[in-house]
Amino acid sequence: MTDSPAPSPHGTRGPDLQDPEVLRERALAALLTARRRTTLLTDSVDDHELTAQHSPLMSPLVWDLAHIGNQEELWLLRGVAGREAMRPEIDGLYDAFEHPRATRPSLPLLAPAEARSYASEVRGRALDVLESTPLGGPALVRSGFAFGMIAQHEQQHDETMLITHQLRSGPAALSAPEPPHATDAATLAAEVMVPGGPFTMGTSTEPWALDNERPAHRREVPGFFIDTAPVTCGAYRAFIEDGGYGERSWWAPEGWAMVREHELTAPLFWHRDAGQWLRRRFGVTEPVPEDEPVLHVSWYEADAYARWAGRRLPTEAEWEKAARHDPASGRSRRYPWGDDDPAPVHANLGQRHLRPAPAGAYPAGRSPSGAGQLIGDVWEWTSSDFLPYPGFAPFPYREYSEVFFGPEHKVLRGGSFAVDAVACRGTFRNWDLPVRRQIFSGFRTARDL
Repeated sequence: MTDSPAPSPHGTRGPDLQDPEVLRERALAALLTARRRTTLLTDSVDDHELTAQHSPLMSPLVWDLAHIGNQEELWLLRGVAGREAMRPEIDGLYDAFEHPRATRPSLPLLAPAEARSYASEVRGRALDVLESTPLGGPALVRSGFAFGMIAQHEQQHDETMLITHQLRSGPAALSAPEPPHATDAATLAAEVMVPGGPFTMGTSTEPWALDNERPAHRREVPGFFIDTAPVTCGAYRAFIEDGGYGERSWWAPEGWAMVREHELTAPLFWHRDAGQWLRRRFGVTEPVPEDEPVLHVSWYEADAYARWAGRRLPTEAEWEKAARHDPASGRSRRYPWGDDDPAPVHANLGQRHLRPAPAGAYPAGRSPSGAGQLIGDVWEWTSSDFLPYPGFAPFPYREYSEVFFGPEHKVLRGGSFAVDAVACRGTFRNWDLPVRRQIFSGFRTARDL
């Protein structure tokens, strides 16, 4: 399989992912970056906001904060270092499988000050463990996997907390600069062609890749066309104004039932006022931007739009081939632009901005196929069910991926503006129920060659 690091398009190699000391430095940086973001998300609101449940779909922010600390203690202090439990009595409170989100406010959770203190104490001890642990031997610590896993876990909860910020009512609590403009959007082709043939899907070499990304394997994919950029709000508005939410033929039966039951007429957070479409975004009401990728749509809405447009959602394999396959070398890259880590010129990641960039932005981040914004901006729904790759093995616990495999969950790819680079790469797989709308999800469409 050809998914090993190789020279990037700029003539440099990607990071040395085999050097234990390089990985130790990367783990330290990833953990510190995640904690700065957690602190921003939890210090920007008062204690009442931290303990409130802003939606039954989400946990109180204070639950996420203590859960982050608890998972770090379980895996790094107890699992890696073999230390005694600091607060064994709270393990059950912060077990995501034991308590659904809707019931978490009724639990005897740690108060905000206590949750902050606990997470801080765990972090101090975890950094000592990172400094003293050889990054070899057992699979849990080899290449710093456990530390990378915990950094990814915290960033995933940071994204969840950002969703909670979007769902909360009241004035804005967060701010960020605007993303860059698209410089060549007017001349950009609507779609690009990806030739048929085999490519390497997944990875066996990325040290912090999670179990569902593994192993690397050969996939044969017929040629296809795929949108150059995600579907925009303007394009989606045309679907709405053509009666898309009122035409049963565009919708999967379950999607049509969802539309009828909830009387849906537009993406979540959109509303019509005085002949204009407006949306609420992190406490601010603003006109819906025509050139920005559409956000907060369910799989059913994405699928219905694609049918209306005479197209379809790409399969997961098509998406990854468009993002990673380099026909010149025959290998699969770490990212669309090459093997180098994401930089601000490549993609909209890490809550650097609080919205997607306009379609056509980030030309330096385009793949060999010519498709852009495959990483960052919006999670992209695919047509694929969340299933294991050939040779899948659960690690380090089956509840991360294995219990979710099946037709109930659809795969999303690429990450959003709310995802940090440590938890987003060309092989990263996200999944959710097809009814979900509160997540930072959009899509692009495809068609057969």
